[in-house]
Amino acid sequence: MSASVLFDAPGPRAKRRSRIASAIVIVVVLAGLAWIVFTLAQPRESGGITLPGYFDWTRWEKLVTDPEFWGAVGRGVLGTLQAAAIAAVGAIAIGVLFALLRTSPLAVVRVPTTILLEFFRGMPVLLMMLFILLVGSTGAFWAVVIALAVYNGALIGEALRAGIVSLPRGQREAGLSLGLTRLQTKLQIEFPQAFRQMLPIIVAQLVVLLKDTSLGYIVGYNELIRTTMNNLSSFYGNRYLFTLFIITLVIYLAINLTLSWVARRLARRRSPRVATVLLDGGAQGGRAMPGPLAAANGNPENAATE
Repeated sequence: MSASVLFDAPGPRAKRRSRIASAIVIVVVLAGLAWIVFTLAQPRESGGITLPGYFDWTRWEKLVTDPEFWGAVGRGVLGTLQAAAIAAVGAIAIGVLFALLRTSPLAVVRVPTTILLEFFRGMPVLLMMLFILLVGSTGAFWAVVIALAVYNGALIGEALRAGIVSLPRGQREAGLSLGLTRLQTKLQIEFPQAFRQMLPIIVAQLVVLLKDTSLGYIVGYNELIRTTMNNLSSFYGNRYLFTLFIITLVIYLAINLTLSWVARRLARRRSPRVATVLLDGGAQGGRAMPGPLAAANGNPENAATE
């Protein structure tokens, strides 16, 4: 029996066309990148003066060899990570609170929480930062942290709520049968499972939170982009603006790719690993069936366990 249910497996000709199309796309992308690099490397005229290409060493030497520059970049990275770390802790705490209130059996609790959550989800993060900065007079740092924590907390809360709702009803019924209250069942049985199930989504949202710290540039917070693109370009001059852009991009990519790698690792660890059993004749004529399906088929004693 074919393993493909929703579509037919591609044949030799379809696979060959797919390989050819993939090769063409790769060649086009590489050619485009080569053209961009070649164009940026060419000298250019500006105000009657010939300037070297963007990859010329004279555009990089002063920044690469200046320890004060890297000290300023380090302070910008530290500002970004500080805001992201505090906002991440706050977002997880707010998300847990929203998830618990959203799954409350009391409508007087659930309905206002739903309205508040949708309000925070629909409000632009930058607008929230400006509102907190102007109304609360908290300073740029706390305006960034509070806005990111509230906005991402609303998204994390909705993810946790979906995780709780997706659990089998038997989990809740088992807790109630042991004498636990609804709140105890939710906190001790349902919520830990939902949190582990949604952990990759939460980590992915934290990656978005880290990137959104760049909005602090607008409200005057000295995070990485403001430090490099504004302060340092004013100090070193527009000659090094492209260099500052590349350095900032590489730092952000390094941080975000690391967090994305963590999210993929967590997703791989949380993926179900199902053992198989042989039914109807053993290894010679048997048919492999997942362990839980074997139990559901009336053979619980044959169901493989991890």
